[in-house]
Amino acid sequence: MRTDAAVDAAFSLADVRAAGLRWTEYLEIRGRLGREPNRVELAMFGVMWSEHCAYKHSRRYLKLLPTQGDGVLQGPGENAGVVEVAPGIGVALKVESHNHPSAIDPFHGAATGVGGILRDVLSMGARPIAILDSLRFGSPAHAASRRLRDGVVSGIAHYGNAIGVPTVGGELVYEDRYAENPLVNAACIGIVRADRLARSAAAGPGNPVLYAGARTGRDGIGGAAFASDELDVASVDRDRSAVQIGDPFAGKSLIEATLAALDTGVVVAIQDMGAAGLTCATSEMSSKGGVGMRIDLARVPRREAGMTAGELLLSESQERMLLIVRQGEADTVAAIYRRWGLQAEVIGEVTAEPALRIYDGGTLVVDLPPESLTEAPAYQVPEEEPKGRALIVEAPESPRSVAEALLRVLGAPTVASKRAVFRQYDHMVQLNTVVAPGADAAVLRLKEAPPVAIAVAIDGNGRTTWLDAWAGGAGAASEAALNVACTGARPVAATDGLNFGSPEKPETAWDLHNAIAGIADACRAMRVPIVGGNVSLYNESPVGSIFPTPMVAVIGVLSDVSCALTSAFRDDGDLIVLIGEEAASLDGSEYDKIVRGRVAGKPVRVDVAAHARLVALLPALAADGLLQSAHDVSGGGLAVALAECCIAGHFGARCRISGSSDPELALFGEGPSRVVATVTRSRLAALVARCRSAGVPVAELGVVEGDALAIRAASADLVVGLDQLRTAWEG
Repeated sequence: MRTDAAVDAAFSLADVRAAGLRWTEYLEIRGRLGREPNRVELAMFGVMWSEHCAYKHSRRYLKLLPTQGDGVLQGPGENAGVVEVAPGIGVALKVESHNHPSAIDPFHGAATGVGGILRDVLSMGARPIAILDSLRFGSPAHAASRRLRDGVVSGIAHYGNAIGVPTVGGELVYEDRYAENPLVNAACIGIVRADRLARSAAAGPGNPVLYAGARTGRDGIGGAAFASDELDVASVDRDRSAVQIGDPFAGKSLIEATLAALDTGVVVAIQDMGAAGLTCATSEMSSKGGVGMRIDLARVPRREAGMTAGELLLSESQERMLLIVRQGEADTVAAIYRRWGLQAEVIGEVTAEPALRIYDGGTLVVDLPPESLTEAPAYQVPEEEPKGRALIVEAPESPRSVAEALLRVLGAPTVASKRAVFRQYDHMVQLNTVVAPGADAAVLRLKEAPPVAIAVAIDGNGRTTWLDAWAGGAGAASEAALNVACTGARPVAATDGLNFGSPEKPETAWDLHNAIAGIADACRAMRVPIVGGNVSLYNESPVGSIFPTPMVAVIGVLSDVSCALTSAFRDDGDLIVLIGEEAASLDGSEYDKIVRGRVAGKPVRVDVAAHARLVALLPALAADGLLQSAHDVSGGGLAVALAECCIAGHFGARCRISGSSDPELALFGEGPSRVVATVTRSRLAALVARCRSAGVPVAELGVVEGDALAIRAASADLVVGLDQLRTAWEG
């Protein structure tokens, strides 16, 4: 409600809400400035104080995350995190969401999500070398969900393939809770010399401010504010103009020109003009450097006539960078961009006084302290623990046997092969990919430091998080790290993407807090720092909120690329072992949903200390040649993990699962910290001794042989031919 302070207000409540602000925030702005903001300034506050830019409801929780660790060259606070993976060689990594734009325009929403994350990594001075995507849609049985999925996948493929950066891995999950609000998270990694890291803090009064890249248009205006609001039935028509349009060919030119510009050594600071466009870049760069800027919008290259000052400042047109260059060197840098067919114009200069003064020709249109834009209020919502969450979902009649149940779970959309998606991505461009999409983690050779390689994976489980937020957060971090470790790589750093509903709801606040706490606890135990990330809130539609979905991308280092492991059973006669904890449950499992038609209960919580021991052990076993293959046990349980190893290696297996009198639990129960691995008979004793010495349980399951998967579990026998398994998994 309006207060007495509104009597002399220059703006109505409707004006303030249209800018994306609360009335109390408007009053706060007036108080900070000691005057009324003008209309352009109010719009700038609207985007900079949006949830997307300001993290108003999550900042306090993000402080829980461990951000320091061996090799960290840059933690949170920059465009991307950077960790040293070989002497003098850093890897930049970041994950970003483009959920709402993808719901409105799936092709362009996803394509520009990829473009944006590439430029975040580029802004660190790194050459992007790989993309991963983490996607969530409604059931593929529904035409609307298929339309969203196909548009998103096409957009990712279009931008990544054209720009020449391989999409090497990711995940694709189907749940009805994402039907109208899909999740489209993209992660990027890039390579940079440790002594050539770029930063975004402006410095040097008198240094020119250089605009570089594509021209500015009217696409994406208000995109940051749009991303911080809930979707409704009018969003498709009303908010389409907030979706940016990307040009991957200009993006490729921008990568090459920017790296060449940085090589000159005269670039003082650089930032992508992403969310909130020129407003964000100028205010954040000034604020970080403790300086100001004088900008003239009349110099901004534009592709549309008649653009107003507000449109120029809020446009999120793609493929644009803002650089601070040493005095006298602007022409040198501009010439590089122009040689690549891009725009490059000096639009202002750095000032000693910490004031952001923006002119349109000779008219002053903005005069603000930069920190007033970058230091938004923070909110603390009373938390309320969710009680008794459960869903009944449609399920076919009960399977007649455990074999039929396996085929049903194996063929479920979330579990089944994603080859139809991956084949649309060029994963071999740049010729770094050693282990391709579809494995536990992608493995990329590091040409800058042979024979070193890096492994990357991204994971999350919204259904688990909905049932137990801590378990979901800890599980996402733990599974991503375990997937990396299964390739033989040592996890060294992570970045997170946190996708939740409205943070103004007490239950969502609880979920957000506890999921972050789970990530923090798991990463701290594994000594894997979180070096950056993204928070996407207000993921709601008229049908309700998404499942709370934290996603974690982990990068690991493999000292010798020739030691990289895959999940495929390799040789007839190899022994199959289960390494790790035995705890499992059907609560929240794929089996519980697909066969029983329910989502309920309490999933198994990861024992972070035990998991850390497993994650540390696997790379050591791989380096010593004790493992033939390794595959984490995740969605679908042990039976599905064994089936996937058989399919990948074109071998059958004969196994016996002990320890449970319930065959359903033994076969399909899900729990963290379990790995199916193979070892030659001659190395079994050494493997067992190493596991026991490390305090990690190990049990013999069976042998690789034949052309069928045969499992004895409690009183049940399961026998399914390889052809049947492959047909179900690929169907």
